[in-house]
Amino acid sequence: MPPRVRAPELPQNYPWLNTEKPLSVKQLRGRIVILDFWTYCCINCLHILPELKYLEQKYKDSLTVIGVHSAKFDHEKETENIRQAILRYDIEHPVLIDSGFKVWQDYTVRAWPTLIVIDPEGYVVGSVSGEGNLDILDELVEKLIHQHQEKGTINFQELQLTLEKQQKPLITPLAFPGKVLATTAGLFIADSGHHRLVLSTLDGEILHIIGTGKPGLVDGSFHEAQFFAPQGMTFDVENQILYVADTENHALRRVDLQRQRVETIAGTGKQSRNIYPHGGAALEIALNSPWDLQKVENSLFIAMAGPHQIWEMNLESGTVKTYAGTGAEACVDGLLHESAFAQPSGITADGKELYIADSEVSSIRGVKLVEPKIVRTICGSGALFGFGDVDGQGFEARLQHCLGVEYAQNFLWVADTYNHKIKLVSPNTGNCQTILGDGVAGLQDGQGKNSHFYEPSGLSVIDSSLYIADTNNHVIRRVDLNTLMVTTLEFTGLCAPDVCIP
Repeated sequence: MPPRVRAPELPQNYPWLNTEKPLSVKQLRGRIVILDFWTYCCINCLHILPELKYLEQKYKDSLTVIGVHSAKFDHEKETENIRQAILRYDIEHPVLIDSGFKVWQDYTVRAWPTLIVIDPEGYVVGSVSGEGNLDILDELVEKLIHQHQEKGTINFQELQLTLEKQQKPLITPLAFPGKVLATTAGLFIADSGHHRLVLSTLDGEILHIIGTGKPGLVDGSFHEAQFFAPQGMTFDVENQILYVADTENHALRRVDLQRQRVETIAGTGKQSRNIYPHGGAALEIALNSPWDLQKVENSLFIAMAGPHQIWEMNLESGTVKTYAGTGAEACVDGLLHESAFAQPSGITADGKELYIADSEVSSIRGVKLVEPKIVRTICGSGALFGFGDVDGQGFEARLQHCLGVEYAQNFLWVADTYNHKIKLVSPNTGNCQTILGDGVAGLQDGQGKNSHFYEPSGLSVIDSSLYIADTNNHVIRRVDLNTLMVTTLEFTGLCAPDVCIP
């Protein structure tokens, strides 16, 4: 609790989202205000959004939350990209775009996320950083309400806002698809924004919709099951089983195609706060934002974005454990127990080594499955702020928040998400080259670098086709690897859950 100081005024000439007009500290006198300093790449920032939503709903007549978006990556400085993030994560409070870190500096913020509490008289009365502070904030807000009720300085009235999702409802057939998986059984799509999975033929004919489209953690038939922003998948061809990283449920799900049933196989549905290496019975251990999966023999390897680690689930024993990473957010090569990752978000394998899209250090990492079991950096700077868009060798190459990686024919296809490109990396030499996209965000089919993408996040190869989850375009793209021609896949009869008529 810092000493009570007057809250610096918020800039009125900066872009604001989720509100028709800028808000000011002066205008909000009589209300409690929480400023949430965030950047939309940051997993820790995403983790506190449900906590803020809880507080907003509990104290809707006396509390205003304002997101102050202070961007880490260059790509995150653009207003439209932030608008898309607001839609993707269903943010329902005003967001101020903090150009040039002015508000960050005014409030002497030092880390993402940081929450600043302003009382109804316009004074800063609290500040916390990081995750897991819901109880502290809840207690402080309640205390402030009682204090200012007695003083007569609080006004109880719900603030009316015009949200981005009200102005542009998301009714596309797919919504922010995070990952895609091409298999002999068909094309699996993590329709993340619609909280469901879609299975089609490789040409786009719908075979199954898995999940109701409502966020939740419910097992059962394909029509009963519920997911919450599912992401990465891996497929057991022999047993016709799809494994799913159910990211915002902090769980792993098993989809049985033959029985048409979904069941939870790991996680408790609650987010783990334990960042240290540990493990145990899969259904008794809390997970933390599993983002992608890769099956190798009888193990599921998990890109566990939340604690910055790689985990392993033994499918025979039903146990999970940390495989690599100390839990520190960094890029450290070496032995498994000494290594460090930074929000690993994509995973693939060649049988002897895992390959990781390590998003916050904008690098591709290798994790050996055979002796000597070590972690290495294949390409990218390996630094939290060492990002860019440079083709080249090893540490000279630059990526920007890469989220997807796929091994095929001795090479790695990489979704260089914030550069709107697809790149090809040699795991042996570390050479990284742009193959698809020219770096301009958009939706344009074409050959090679003449195509446009918008935050592509996942990719999958089968035969001579590469499938791409073109996340912010809400579509799946298909690439003929013989010609490098990019086309947008059409899904006949697919529609958004709220639009479909049973």
